[in-house]
Amino acid sequence: MSETTPMPTCPMAATCKAMLEKPSSSLMLFIPGIVFIVLGVLIVIQPKILAWLVAGLFVVMGVVMLGIARLIIKTRTGTSFD
Repeated sequence: MSETTPMPTCPMAATCKAMLEKPSSSLMLFIPGIVFIVLGVLIVIQPKILAWLVAGLFVVMGVVMLGIARLIIKTRTGTSFD
């Protein structure tokens, strides 16, 4: 049988360990969790909110995609739309 070598430590393990040591890391997960719960309750109470949230999400995603496309074009050609 061949001898196996141990796997190196996963890079995510070091990242997670560093996150656990920072006190602000838990807060950065706690706040979005509360926001999602509140949004879920609001959607149950008033379902029309869901349409507005989805529409807003589509607009934000479209703006981000245009920004990324502009950055890629600027990087490839060295020119911009300015």
